[in-house]
Amino acid sequence: MSKTPDSAVRAYIEQHRAAFLGDLAEWLRIPSVSAQPEHAADVRRSADWLAAKLRETGFPTCEVWSTPGAPAVFAEWPSDDPRAPVVLVYGHHDVQPAAREDGWDTDPFEPVVRGNRLHARGAADDKGQVFFHTLGVRAHLAATGRTTPAVHLKLLIEGEEESGSPHFRDLVEARKDWLTADAVIVSDTGMWSEDTPTVCTGMRGLAECEIQLYGPDQDIHSGSFGGAVPNPATAVARLVAALHDEHARVAVPGFYEGITELTERERELFAELPFDEERWLRTARSTATHGESGHTTLERVWARPTAEVNGIGGGYQGPGNKTIVPSSAMVKLSFRLVAGQDPDHIEKAVRTWVAEQLPAGVRHEITFGAATRPCLTPLDHPALQSVVRAMGRAFEKEIRFTREGGSGPAADLQDVLAAPVLFLGISVPSDGWHAPNEKVEIDLLLKGVETSAHLWGDLARNWRDAH
Repeated sequence: MSKTPDSAVRAYIEQHRAAFLGDLAEWLRIPSVSAQPEHAADVRRSADWLAAKLRETGFPTCEVWSTPGAPAVFAEWPSDDPRAPVVLVYGHHDVQPAAREDGWDTDPFEPVVRGNRLHARGAADDKGQVFFHTLGVRAHLAATGRTTPAVHLKLLIEGEEESGSPHFRDLVEARKDWLTADAVIVSDTGMWSEDTPTVCTGMRGLAECEIQLYGPDQDIHSGSFGGAVPNPATAVARLVAALHDEHARVAVPGFYEGITELTERERELFAELPFDEERWLRTARSTATHGESGHTTLERVWARPTAEVNGIGGGYQGPGNKTIVPSSAMVKLSFRLVAGQDPDHIEKAVRTWVAEQLPAGVRHEITFGAATRPCLTPLDHPALQSVVRAMGRAFEKEIRFTREGGSGPAADLQDVLAAPVLFLGISVPSDGWHAPNEKVEIDLLLKGVETSAHLWGDLARNWRDAH
């Protein structure tokens, strides 16, 4: 009996399952912790290992790209169809620090299979999700009889994501001609749950600042001078109190300028997800929800911009009392941004607003860190629909939609390459990213392989004119 394309893909994956998991375990044994200088050689070894494995997979071009920090890996496999869309897959090969004494049941860099779960640092975040593309492209070729992928396939696997990607944007800008793509696939994300496969359609951006307030040139006596000179600690408290209005909206003028509002269809899709707010609150270690009026909890964390106080201080902090007017105070703020917001505009708006809030006699300094732009792919984008169809074939279920409340370097790829960003991840919340006993569900990992195998043909068939 002849095999259908889907059964041919599954048969190929099952045939190569053991070798695939063995190779992944070998990679997971390399402690590529980018945040710890003593592991710099391991991060380089991880990059070299991946480049060699990609050559073995069939990529004719595989290079390790050095940066002022940790190296990235680039690979390229052109299609024999000159009209094929160009697709860039992003992930990272560095991992979070991990040690047995952190609470791991076993050595975090000695992979262990328990039941249908593979435990190791990086199993889900992000080596497992990078590596499923290697078997995926081979299954794609085997099932279709092709000798090259149906798309012009590129990979960029970063080595510093777990350290904040300090050199990533510079790398992308410097190598822009190599990285040019019609679409970017980010495999550093997850799904709602094992029973509810989902595709993420966007991530929020991020702007951060620290504000220092200065009053008297030194701490002064509160009896002799209090009530007659401005107090920077009082000023910083008033500043924070003025940050939101009575509806929990950010009160900085111009903050919401240009944002892409949720469509009614997106709100309906969010509402369809099996969201248990009480369980979510337990995970948040909180007892009540709070946020912008008129929006649900999921809408607040996925699709609305925010302003948060990350730290505040000033004056005497020791035991007992010290009756002074302090000379200084400070506050750290972060702003999560959504599609349509420009970090440069937000910085200017915040600087203007702060200057207007402070009384005479209190001077201030604001320092902004590097910003991350938001990214969003519309639900009707043809490349996103290819991802949804490919996942649907693999999971044999309806694919739902989420967004990500956090921020990441994917937006730099969207920004520099002017290409839509799509998210393809199979990790679930229980995988424990950054936590002890991180794991990946092997069945889901192989569903990622299967999705990857279907995706390239779908993109080539349905998005041929994108190139």
